[in-house]
Amino acid sequence: MDEAVVAPPAPPVAPPRRDFAQMMRRIPVTLTLEVGSTRLSLQELAAIEPNSVIELDTLAGQPLIIKVNGTPIGRAEVVVSGENYGLKVLELSDLDLGSLT
Repeated sequence: MDEAVVAPPAPPVAPPRRDFAQMMRRIPVTLTLEVGSTRLSLQELAAIEPNSVIELDTLAGQPLIIKVNGTPIGRAEVVVSGENYGLKVLELSDLDLGSLT
């Protein structure tokens, strides 16, 4: 009589290891260039109409603030890139963005 050979159970398969830095690199973020800001009353806001000029707190020619998801990360100036505006990075903060590349 033939005896059935029973194979030992296969070891459980470990889930694939995830590379946290690689996953972080794929998260979309919003990069903005902030021209400036000002504080005004609701009355002043209601009086705005076409051709109104509102003075901002940034001097003409001063580098503008680069923000990622609302957090400042550096300064830049506006350039023309093809038919669009672009930015030329002048300085970056100490954020270690290179660790995610």
